[in-house]
Parts: sequence; structure tokens; C-alpha cells
Amino acid sequence: MDFKINEGSKPFLSLFLFLLFSSIFPLSFSAANKPLNSDKLHRLVSSAVFRLHGNVYPLGYYTVSLNIGYPPKIYDLDIDSGSDLTWVQCDAPCNGCTKPREQLYKPKNNLVQCVDQLCAGVHLTSDYHCDTPNDQCDYEVEYADHGSSLGVLVRDYVPLQFTNGSVLHPKIAFGCGYDQKYSGPTSPPATTGVLGLGNGRTSVLSQLHSLGLIRNVVGHCLSGRGGYLFFGDDFIPSSGIVWIPMLPSSSEKHYSLGPAELLFNGKLTTVKGLELIFDSGSSYTYFNSKAYHAIVDLVNNELKGKQLTRATEDPSLPICWKGAKSFKSVTDVKNYFKPLALRFKKGKNLQMLIPPEAYLIVTKHGNVCLGILDGTEVGLGDLNIIGDISLQDKMVIYDNERQQIGWISSDCDRIPKL
Repeated sequence: MDFKINEGSKPFLSLFLFLLFSSIFPLSFSAANKPLNSDKLHRLVSSAVFRLHGNVYPLGYYTVSLNIGYPPKIYDLDIDSGSDLTWVQCDAPCNGCTKPREQLYKPKNNLVQCVDQLCAGVHLTSDYHCDTPNDQCDYEVEYADHGSSLGVLVRDYVPLQFTNGSVLHPKIAFGCGYDQKYSGPTSPPATTGVLGLGNGRTSVLSQLHSLGLIRNVVGHCLSGRGGYLFFGDDFIPSSGIVWIPMLPSSSEKHYSLGPAELLFNGKLTTVKGLELIFDSGSSYTYFNSKAYHAIVDLVNNELKGKQLTRATEDPSLPICWKGAKSFKSVTDVKNYFKPLALRFKKGKNLQMLIPPEAYLIVTKHGNVCLGILDGTEVGLGDLNIIGDISLQDKMVIYDNERQQIGWISSDCDRIPKL
């Protein structure tokens, strides 16, 4: 789970987006970072789309491959809408890095200075202190699962192809992490870092938007085989999207909706007043303890008299069931379970449907497990997190310009044609 809970001030290197941009405007590297007049801005605003790899189970994460630097080098990053800072493992040297040294990012006198405006974005308060203007910009980011990255901001090029055929070379700031800590029973993901999709000042999204290259919109579409990610609004369908206003209390670090009430098989339950964080860095969905136990009771009551028994020997998730024979996919067992839904009062009672496929997994042991977990039990308090399992098979759009989140059922294995 990558929902970010804290950023502090420890060393960190910056990550630079190298946007190739020449089909229409043969810009130099430096020109790509200059402010644009309104006429050029109108012509340059476009979108960029990336293929995703991964799944909820057994991997537990989704990654995007980004080229960084000049000459460019490929880095696989865990996509995370629960945080805004992008970082890569850095040869500075590195503690806790999971990649061999030749695959780490090597800074080249490109540190972001402490007085840089972007440096303020990685600190919790605006009164952080720079001993000298030339100090490096240190950072520390801690995630809800108690993993963390320590490093320094850097700037570098990241080549990106835009949907209008153009290529650009802006410099983007990101973190060069030289001290990583991982927690939990599973081994660290086989990724080089994290791509933060939040709307904080240091996010890749915000930096591209401030350069006039994209609208302040990001979206993803997750499937059992990968999916795709996009910056900008070119891929948003013209109709059929459920739009819900973001919570005013949402920080720029993550995306929140609410209040919502829970429906089970189309009927209202006692679970109400939920505030929800959409977090693509979390494999599973988490509800506060009261809501979680209500859901478990509803599911168990529905299973009474059916040919499923608890599989307490399966360690994959806290609650699993087994049948007369092993299951091969959720399709084999989904008829035993009823759909959930979240209904939003601020969205004129519009709903997010959560069918059994969006809250169940089938494990390597052939059992079916509940992919909804007790957030209070793992230290999330009253927070409720909608994770990858419930975001699958939907195009999910975070529109920061209109302060709304939208979704529509979609075949996420196919990138839409413009």
C-alpha cells in the first residue's frame, strides 16, 4: 500500500522527465522548459499514454516503464495515485536498493537546490531551513505500510511521445533514493522506484502541466494483465462517465471522495459516511474496522448453505474459502457472491459498482479469498482505501482542473484510439 502519510527533509535525488518533442516544434532541450505564450500553449497541450504491466495477484502492483536521462535509460516504476513524489533507486551509493548497481540511477551534478520552489513541495511545512542557497534538496517519504525512501531531488530528461505526434525534452524533478526501507511479509517489489500520480507540486503530472504540455488530468485503466496510464485529457470518453466531486479536504497528496454509503446486492446497509482514498499503490481495498466487519458478516450470511467452507490453511489473505474442487479463476466462483456498490450523495446518488471480480482473488492454492481488508487492524485508523482490486476493468480519471474523479467500465487491455 503506497498511500503516503508523510514527507520530510532527508536527502533525495530528482527525477527528470525527458519528453521528446519535435514533430511539430523542433524545440531545444532548454526551450522545452521555457514558459509558453497562450498561442503556443493551445497548440502544444496534448496527452501521453503508457502501457502498464502487472496484476493484483500474485504480483500485487502495476508498473510503467519510463526512459530517464540522456542518453535515456529505462526504469520500471510502481504507479501510485496515493502519493505525489516520483523517485528511483539511486547509486549515491545506496542502502536497501533491490536492483544491481548498473541498473541504478546515477546523478550527474543535477541536484535540485534547497531554495528551489519544488523543494518546498517535499516538506510538510513552509518553514524548512536552508543553511545556504546551494544546499541540496533532501527528502524523506513514508508510506502507509511503513515503507520509506530517503534521498535528494534531482532534475533530468525523460523522453515522452505525445498523442499529437510531437516529442519534447522537458526536465522534470524527481527523487534519487539512496536509502530504502520495505515492510510487510512479502518481498520488495521488483521495481526501480515509484511514479507518484498525486497533484502535489513535485509530481510529474504537475510539472508537465506547469510547462503547458498537458491538462492537469491523469488516469489509469487496470486489468488482470496490465492496462494503461495516461497524462492529459485526450483519452476521456465524451459520455458514460460517472463523475463525483473530490472532497474539499483532499490534500494535494492523494485523491478522496465521499461521503459514501455501502450497498450489498443493491440494498442499503448500515455502512455510511465513508470517506474514500483512491490508491493505485495499494493492491487491495481497505475499510475501517466497523465497515469491514459489516461486509464480512454480509458475505458470510450470503454463503450459508452454499458449497464453500473456510480455508484457514491458505495464508494468502485473512479470509479464504475452498470448494469441492480447486478454483482456477474468479469466474468459477463469482456466482456464489453478490455485488457491492458505493453510493455518493454528492454525486446525486451515483454509484461505483464493485462486482465479485473487484473484491475477490483466486490463489495459487485454488481457493477464493476476500480482497477487502481491515484497515484499522493494519494501522490506517478510520481511513478507507479503494485499491487496485476494486479499480480493475474501469478507466479511472483524476481531473484536477475540475476537482472531480470519474470512472467508466472499460476493456483495459486495449488503449483507446483517438
